[in-house]
Amino acid sequence: MLDKILNARSVAIIGASKNPTKRGYQAIKTLLEDGYEGKIFPVNPREDSVLGIPCYDSITSIDQEVDLALITTPAKTIPALLKECGEKKVAGAVIVAGGFRELGTEGKALEALVVETAKESGVRIIGPNTSGMINMKSNMNLVGIKNAPRGGIALICQSGNMALTLITEAMIRKHEGFTYYIGVGNEADIKFHEYLEFLRNDPETKSILMYVEGMSQGRKFLQQAYETTKKKPIVLLKSGRSATGKRSAGSHTGSLAGMSEVANAAYGRAGITVIENSDELFPVAQTLSSQPSIKNNQVAILADGGGHATIGADLLSDYGIGLPELSETTRAKLRAILPAAASVVNPVDVAGGTDSNPAIFADCANIILKDPNVGGLLIVGLFGGYGIRFAESLAIPEEDAAHRIGKMVKQKNKPIVVHSLYSSYNSHPIELLRYYNIPVHDSLDITCKCIASLCQYGDYLKSYHAKTNFVFNWGFRAKKAGNDIIEKAKSQGRKVLLEHEAKQLLKLHGASTSADKVALSEDQAVEMANQMNGAVVLKIVSPDILHKSDAGGVKINLKTEGQIRIAYNEIMLNAKNYNPDADIIGILVTPMANSGLEVIVGTKIDDQFGPVIMYGLGGIMVEIMKDVTFWVLPISPTSARKMIGETRSSVILDGIRGQKGYDKKALKRILLLCSELIESYPEIQEMDLNPVILHHEGLDIVDARIILK
Repeated sequence: MLDKILNARSVAIIGASKNPTKRGYQAIKTLLEDGYEGKIFPVNPREDSVLGIPCYDSITSIDQEVDLALITTPAKTIPALLKECGEKKVAGAVIVAGGFRELGTEGKALEALVVETAKESGVRIIGPNTSGMINMKSNMNLVGIKNAPRGGIALICQSGNMALTLITEAMIRKHEGFTYYIGVGNEADIKFHEYLEFLRNDPETKSILMYVEGMSQGRKFLQQAYETTKKKPIVLLKSGRSATGKRSAGSHTGSLAGMSEVANAAYGRAGITVIENSDELFPVAQTLSSQPSIKNNQVAILADGGGHATIGADLLSDYGIGLPELSETTRAKLRAILPAAASVVNPVDVAGGTDSNPAIFADCANIILKDPNVGGLLIVGLFGGYGIRFAESLAIPEEDAAHRIGKMVKQKNKPIVVHSLYSSYNSHPIELLRYYNIPVHDSLDITCKCIASLCQYGDYLKSYHAKTNFVFNWGFRAKKAGNDIIEKAKSQGRKVLLEHEAKQLLKLHGASTSADKVALSEDQAVEMANQMNGAVVLKIVSPDILHKSDAGGVKINLKTEGQIRIAYNEIMLNAKNYNPDADIIGILVTPMANSGLEVIVGTKIDDQFGPVIMYGLGGIMVEIMKDVTFWVLPISPTSARKMIGETRSSVILDGIRGQKGYDKKALKRILLLCSELIESYPEIQEMDLNPVILHHEGLDIVDARIILK
């Protein structure tokens, strides 16, 4: 269906106009000027013709097949027009008008009516509130941007102004152009993941560039992204990263899972290159579109000055990119063509060796790229400007070097990215590099970001088969006793499992949990504690008191009968003072856990991506340090291992200063168990295991909290 829309062979302009300021005039004018290969049908009952093309009273009066309608009329007219499109069997409609959900309650209702009408009529919608779409291959320009360059990048954008910025940048800087531009708008009907699936199968699209403000079906998008990034790269800028999303008072996991953290983690797992700065967006997309990925995370630097070489090395190091030692064969060949003062280690500094003959740059590049340790080459400095900086006579050998460097990417199947102080001069050597699709930038920061993206994508391609495809296979099943625990809570009107219930559910699925008991009196508490042979902990049990420590509802390391009785009564008094209306079920008696490293494991349902899992430093430090990582569920054993290694505190697990390390295998099992629980019990909204005390062997789940939907 999307093929007939995005590759439409005929377009009706509903709201065609003779007024040059109107969209219904501008669209027809652009289609004619750009040489649209299909048929154009203006629709306006008050006009006989527009720009020499006969007008129709309505879309239903057109006596030929219509693939796509561009609707330029006000929002309130849309439902009736969509019905007419349905009668005409139009595949899709681009709805330009705003005035929908972005305006509040009335707008939401109108948008819902539009979507319902479109569904009933069999018409798919781009938008509403969209700047339009462009098919560069057939010159179907329904936006009106003039002189948009054609190339191998597809642009999916939720902002017309952002799209204009990116297309203008491509024109001015002579970057690679586009196959499609799709203005998603409100994403009321056709979703991001549907566009992604279409573009994945388009042979002319080499990379996909995205600007996203929010998406309604994030998990389906991740599933399509996972399939897409195996074939072609996706570069994405997500706005709104300062927003923390909806905070949940119910659990640590809910309050820590901000929009940016979850989204960035999810996109990264799907192989998407996430960009933080808007000025890096197009350069990175162009680089990934035109260059082979770097397969070993090892980059060589070729420079004609120490300053740029040093800064470049620092920037690459910040990205975690290695600068490999060049082989003795490589160094010997470089020494043979460079002056004695040149540095032939990595970075390679020609030390004036190219001042009289810039073609030596190409000789050096060729030697370096033959080194088996080198995965890609970064050229920094003055290249492209020797004929400007020194002498015009140097322009010819510099052009020769540009030709040779440009051909090396295909010859060696290794990427080259160039930083040049003369990038904006558009000298002929620079133009030649760009002719060969070599990225050239005047910002060293952006150039190094481009190199980093090639390393990141190359690393992903090596291991995507071991990553989750974001699909639950529902291989795990709930246990009857587990369902009984959840049904009991629901029958009592509770949305929270009590701590001992949560631990029982975990134990049913293989977790090693303590033998907790609920005391209804201080005598019972003493009796239960005596059966545990050691120090105990008392905790308040109430569905109305989730954060027990805040309520003074926890007493630890109790060893004598007197301590237990005093603690029991103090907890009861504290709980009543904290919440006089709380339903207090009793006091939990549990063995005192041995000391160890406190970590947190939790899950929540994210609005965009569905179930996600969190792991990090736990206990009272979780809210202070926020050393946590989020992954979209389900996770694999490989994912669990990588989650653990992603946190800053992961070094502690291996043991520091001669201390014995902690049991990472037990920790990995708990992460996988949580993934199993979420798959087995769809009723779970959030889960907090905090703290989990990790030992040198094994672990203790000290506190467990499960919130139901």
